[in-house]
Amino acid sequence: MLWIGLTGGIGTGKSTVSNLLRELGYPVIDADTLAHKSLEKDSECYKQVVKIFGSNILDAQNNIDRKKLGKIVFSNKRDLTKLENIIHPYVQKMAEEMRRQYEASGHKVAFYDVPLLFEKELQHKFDKTLLVYAPIELQRERIHLRDKLDKEEVEKRIASQISIEEKKELADVVIDNSQSLADLKVELNNKLKLWI
Repeated sequence: MLWIGLTGGIGTGKSTVSNLLRELGYPVIDADTLAHKSLEKDSECYKQVVKIFGSNILDAQNNIDRKKLGKIVFSNKRDLTKLENIIHPYVQKMAEEMRRQYEASGHKVAFYDVPLLFEKELQHKFDKTLLVYAPIELQRERIHLRDKLDKEEVEKRIASQISIEEKKELADVVIDNSQSLADLKVELNNKLKLWI
């Protein structure tokens, strides 16, 4: 089975591309979804995160408030690393189990949407890497509109990742997502023809 790592910077449109791939019938594993699942109340990851970051990251129902946690970890690289070290092993284990299931069920191709693929030096785990690209100005605009974050928070999140231009150099194939959705669909289909 062809195992493709899908990545991009925050606000470049990875989720949009993932959804388009699903519409085309390809299996897509989403690292962010697995990370959110890892933080569900009373899970092992949840307990470790609350132990390290304190109960002030919890909401009224004792769920982890991701905005509160995000404010902490995106302000301190050491805290971000602590969080990633808790969540990453769980996410990797779940993704590998899902990959094996897709392969066993006869899929010829599967995608793994990993925001920090290059930051975590995971590219060697894939047959190919696919980067969703958008210029930094467009990233800023999308993050601000989508996440309702102020400029400072937007910059902290962007700074927590390798620059999109560096990622562009590392990827096997780049999909430009700076135009319309129709343009993105055409570009995605053209790039998929290279491999599939």
